[in-house]
Amino acid sequence: MKKLGLIYNPVSGHALFKGKLDSLIDMFQRHGIVLCPYRTRGGGQDDLGRFLREMCPDGVLAAGGDGTVHAVVNAILESDIDVPLGILGSGTSNDFATHLGIHGDWEAYIERIAADESRRVDLGQIEETGQYFVNVVSAGVLTGIAHEVKSTYKNALGKLAYYLKGIGEIPRLRSFSVQITADHVRYEEEIFLFVIANSPVVAGMKKIGQDIAIDDGMLDLLAVKKTGLPQFMSVAADLFSGKPVTERENILHVRAKNFEIHAEEVLHSDIDGECGPMLPLRVRTLPLSLSVYC
Repeated sequence: MKKLGLIYNPVSGHALFKGKLDSLIDMFQRHGIVLCPYRTRGGGQDDLGRFLREMCPDGVLAAGGDGTVHAVVNAILESDIDVPLGILGSGTSNDFATHLGIHGDWEAYIERIAADESRRVDLGQIEETGQYFVNVVSAGVLTGIAHEVKSTYKNALGKLAYYLKGIGEIPRLRSFSVQITADHVRYEEEIFLFVIANSPVVAGMKKIGQDIAIDDGMLDLLAVKKTGLPQFMSVAADLFSGKPVTERENILHVRAKNFEIHAEEVLHSDIDGECGPMLPLRVRTLPLSLSVYC
């Protein structure tokens, strides 16, 4: 039988996944696949890389939110194991899975996994730490909400917890100066925030820009330039309603393989919804470096 490693977060989303575990194991066994579960504990207690190296799986499943997917992808790459990743979204936010069209129909998805249907996608990497990211690295106003909202609120309110936290941040809206080098081209701007995205789905927003692809060997930087509050709210409204913003006058949009970003003040980054290193950052694209069941 094929064997898949199942790495799951027992508290993500509404903490309901663990109640579905037995039926999930049964569905996979009916397709000739055995699951080897690993229950994450967080707080630096997990050794996902050792689990994968010793298990030698045919594929790996990540069950949780974007943070769980982020941790699993880093374990796969750091262990030098080139096997497909499957995503069973059960967290508050599942941006990467949403873009890939992976939804709640697990029965249909398991059929795709059993048939070995996968595609290769790009990843990003922070050169200072060696950390890989699946979907986005960001900094500035509103970008740290995912790891600032308490788990109890996320489990109770879902994405509404993020929106409520975001509304509370608006009175503290302030800009900062950045120097951005994208494939040797330099930009200097006063901005509120920036994101470097691998997919067009970021922070639950349906599509932040046109032609953003996960397999083009490039990353897309979008920065919201300093502007008045009404203009900023207009951009935010477009994003939340699923309208692309890359062509707006107060958006800097740059597509490149490599980015270097410096800020004139102390700023922490956010990586796939988790707290990242402080700026400056050097970010590079790793073309087609991950295989994903989809």
